[in-house]
Amino acid sequence: MPIVHSADGTPIAYSRIGNGPPVILVDGAMCYRAFGPAGPLATLLSERFTVFTYDRRGRGESGDSQPYAVEREIEDIDALITEAGGSACLYGISSGAALALEAANSGLAVEKLVLYEIPFIVDDTKPPIASDFIARVEDHVAANRRGDAIAMFMKFVGVPAPAIFIMRLLPAWSKLKAVAHTLPYDLSLVVKYETGEPLPAGRWASTKVPTLVADGGKSPAWMRNAMRSLAGVLPNAKYKTIDGQTHMLSAKAITPVLGEFFTGGAVA
Repeated sequence: MPIVHSADGTPIAYSRIGNGPPVILVDGAMCYRAFGPAGPLATLLSERFTVFTYDRRGRGESGDSQPYAVEREIEDIDALITEAGGSACLYGISSGAALALEAANSGLAVEKLVLYEIPFIVDDTKPPIASDFIARVEDHVAANRRGDAIAMFMKFVGVPAPAIFIMRLLPAWSKLKAVAHTLPYDLSLVVKYETGEPLPAGRWASTKVPTLVADGGKSPAWMRNAMRSLAGVLPNAKYKTIDGQTHMLSAKAITPVLGEFFTGGAVA
């Protein structure tokens, strides 16, 4: 198992596939190399790029040194960039996109950045997150009610109750429960911008690398409004809607978008 060690000594497990310019994929909540969309996407991208997938800390085969801080996850990405040769393109989805954005904004050697559907709430098209939401998730995890923590999170992001009920009966639920303790990590990346207020101008002023902010054509209005707003406050960003897609993004749909943007071609 290939690993890199982050600045605090935490082992971060990763995989590398393909040949070409390096691209690092940053997963969203509860996803990791063995569970989530990064694997199929890496396979498709490997025809043109050297693709790094990794287990974010607390997941899969990576460590989970405490206390947690977003800065430690940024250092994890920095260690992967070093392993990739000193610079790389980043692609993040959902809360993983929020992490990729913070990594670029912190000054890491990011060549280009693609952000897909960070779950910010910037207007009244979706109720804001409750002020005690993270604390309640943490309470469920501490009491070993991991399934309740997952259900609470899924309900907030819009998964229908019948779908959550069915998911509890599926084998994948045990994989989700294994990483439920990392939900507060992801929530801490986005909670400040899930209040229904406009995104603060200048918050990511240091993110000057070429950036593509994308959403799905079938995604809800609150998500698409947030992504348009984000593109508007970033210094060097383009905005794109991928027709026919939702938050459950198809690897086949995003692969050509990433290929064109990362290699310098125009993105329609």
